[in-house]
Amino acid sequence: MSASQIEVHAPARPQWWAQWRRLCLPSFVLAAVTALILWAALADLLQQGRLETVLSAGWAELAAPLLVALVVVTGICERIWPAEPRPVLARGHVQDACYLALHAIVVIPLMTLLSVGGAMLIGSHARWIELRSTEHWSGWLLVPLTILAMDGANWLAHYADHRLDPLWRFHALHHSQEELSVLTSFRAHPLMHTTGFILATIPVVALMPTRAIAPVLITAYVCVGTLQHANLRWTFGPLGRVIVSPVYHRLHHATDNQAVNLGVVLTIWDILAGYARFPARRDAVGRTGLDGRPVPVEQDARSRPALLLLAQQLAEPFGPQT
Repeated sequence: MSASQIEVHAPARPQWWAQWRRLCLPSFVLAAVTALILWAALADLLQQGRLETVLSAGWAELAAPLLVALVVVTGICERIWPAEPRPVLARGHVQDACYLALHAIVVIPLMTLLSVGGAMLIGSHARWIELRSTEHWSGWLLVPLTILAMDGANWLAHYADHRLDPLWRFHALHHSQEELSVLTSFRAHPLMHTTGFILATIPVVALMPTRAIAPVLITAYVCVGTLQHANLRWTFGPLGRVIVSPVYHRLHHATDNQAVNLGVVLTIWDILAGYARFPARRDAVGRTGLDGRPVPVEQDARSRPALLLLAQQLAEPFGPQT
């Protein structure tokens, strides 16, 4: 038999190797970057003996009684004037309640440490962005300008979530909800917050390097951003041309076009980018969610119990790319 007739077979790769090669590497990179930022924040705060103080302050801002009251009152309004009638214990509500618990236990400390770590890294390696001239500006001018810039940074992060596939894999979980409610605001992969909080830290550090935004303003900002997912036909009237309303934001969660109404709290960035679509209150309530259900969802008849599904949804961005 000639050498040309000898068939050489490479050793067969085990099945787990093929699965491993298909995993989403960028998702692991984002997780590693997040871990590094958290480590830097923790190390610095522990060295200063301020970890408990900072975490308590973050909890006070992001889980303030005002926010809790808003969620409760909005939930009651959803029962009285729902845009889309559904049972109290609808599958979407139960699943999003699980994310609310995750938000309280994991995400609030995560967001707090991301902000601290981002500010610390910028202060250590990019001090040139600090505008010291703003020290002499009036707070009545500086604070609204900073919040406007922070909202613009959040808009940019949201835009990136939809444009960049590695970020979309984390953001898709939020868009997978087919039964929007005020609780959907908390339906987010923890790693989805990394880019947003880092970008939002930049204008704060640049414009207010020696001052801090009053916690009540951060809480108010979070409250407005939470209300937009409510299952209500609220347009906010003329104010809805400036502030994102539930009806305005619902168009962003439509199954057929999520490239509009990217605004987080203010509509100005959508208007400037040409992405704003202002609905009327009389418009029909459209479907929400993702066509084809690329993310496992609770509305699927084959879905697992809530906590097992939660784990499956959180693991999905790291899984094999289809």
